[in-house]
Amino acid sequence: MSSAAPSPTPARRLPLAGVLRVGRPSDIWFKPALSVVVAVGVPNLTLLALGRLDLAMYTMAGSLCALYAHNLPYAARARALAWVVLGMLAAVAVALVTASLTSSAVVLVAVGALLAAAQKALCDATRIGPPGPVIFAFISSASLFAPQTLGQVPGHLALAAAAGAWAWLVGMAPGLVRPHGPERRATARALNAAAAYAEMSVAPSTAASAAASAEASAEASPTASAGRERARAAGAAAVHAAWQSLFATGARSEPRRALERLVVRAEIALAAPADTDPGRLRTWARDLRGTGPVPSVEPASAADELLGVEAERAAGRRPLTDRLGPLLPLALRTALGCALAGYVSLALGVGRPYWALVTAASLYQANITLTWSRGVQRVVGNLVGVLLFAAVAPLAHLGPAALVLCCLAFNFGAEALISRNYWLGSICVTPMALLITEFTGFQRPGELMTDRIVDTVVGALVGFAAAVAVTNRRAGDRIENALDTVERAREHTARLIAAERPAPGALDAARRSLAAALVDLRATADAAAGEWWQRAVPTERVLLAERTGHRTLATAVRRQGLHALEGTRA
Repeated sequence: MSSAAPSPTPARRLPLAGVLRVGRPSDIWFKPALSVVVAVGVPNLTLLALGRLDLAMYTMAGSLCALYAHNLPYAARARALAWVVLGMLAAVAVALVTASLTSSAVVLVAVGALLAAAQKALCDATRIGPPGPVIFAFISSASLFAPQTLGQVPGHLALAAAAGAWAWLVGMAPGLVRPHGPERRATARALNAAAAYAEMSVAPSTAASAAASAEASAEASPTASAGRERARAAGAAAVHAAWQSLFATGARSEPRRALERLVVRAEIALAAPADTDPGRLRTWARDLRGTGPVPSVEPASAADELLGVEAERAAGRRPLTDRLGPLLPLALRTALGCALAGYVSLALGVGRPYWALVTAASLYQANITLTWSRGVQRVVGNLVGVLLFAAVAPLAHLGPAALVLCCLAFNFGAEALISRNYWLGSICVTPMALLITEFTGFQRPGELMTDRIVDTVVGALVGFAAAVAVTNRRAGDRIENALDTVERAREHTARLIAAERPAPGALDAARRSLAAALVDLRATADAAAGEWWQRAVPTERVLLAERTGHRTLATAVRRQGLHALEGTRA
């Protein structure tokens, strides 16, 4: 550990270039898009047929749960979706009871801010994934400002629960057709990431052997070396995610064993990229994308076949309380920003202060830089979305059926576009949110548009100001802790490598712990690099720790007898 005193670093420039750049869509963008249309459409069309479209806000609370957990294997998805539905019901219950007990906007905004902070912390701690806490904040905040009596609360919660149960069924339905789809995709990502690292590692080799050239070029070009380290870190993260996906599938069926052997091939490629055929890895990845059988790969060794079992024994999750600790600054930012945004909106006389609250809640990311980028994307997307609403409002006002169909179209569009860039998704989210307010009756478009614009600007400005005010002073400490964890894990793995006969499974458990520590170090360093007014991130120490850690992992792979590379050679 360096003895040099940490030096403060000046505030970093906030980026504008690239914030609105459109990327490639998610490989499963159509799954949440179709799921939310089915999950929202059936309850809304049922209410339309019954003439009670005014109750759609409560069914939407349950229906929007269908947006979650699409990357999880179905065994884990069943549990995760159940917790999402229960969490949504709990938030809506608190909001409805509060709304029935008081009409004070000051109290309602305070409760909404506290709910948003709790939702942010829990979603990040559980790593539930997109869309994160935003949907929870949107539903619970809107419920706070819905006129309510205590007697109505049970019935409205029952509607939300029924729609949530339907959303659970919608989320689980694809498992009937492709039961191993999520873990196949995770394995394919690991193979592609390993192939990318192998291609980058052997590209400079012209005269000397590929392995020697890769080592020499790493010393000769710091920029190229850093790029390869990031590629190797990305590969390690993808492999780690693939193992986690496989661990969550339950029983070790034959398809799962076949997938484990492919993940082992990805690990071998990271350990010995010069002896790897990237084309073979990419071919396996393409085969996994379809519905055909999992590519058959013979075990490289006995250790290969046992790897999945030992890795699963080594896998462990930190208690939820431990994961919540580092998230307290983000929760405080969220509570303060949402409360101030709501109160400023109230002071300006806006009729729907929860829009400003939700805008603030949607901003908060892992650091200030990402929060700024999300704020720019949110404002641009909402302003364009307001213009889209102005164009669509006449069509939606033709009747309740047209209103429902327009909302469903925007639901699909939001999920189809949001993975390309957040602002594109916001273009559809904004008119959808405006149309939802009209389920209880058509309103004047001009007033809705004005409120939305004011609340968007207020929420973004005040929310970002709160993020700047509440700095994450733990970011630097987390890097030091992550570096220490990596070093301890590396030393432990190195000792087992040197041992003549390590205990059965011990080396693999050590490898798994080191791999997880390296993934955590990269995430921690990236988060800290985007914070303001923190001591300088020890970039060289992080890169050195990653380089030595990954080399130790490669040595461990060879030590375990996984150097039989005939499956990945040309």
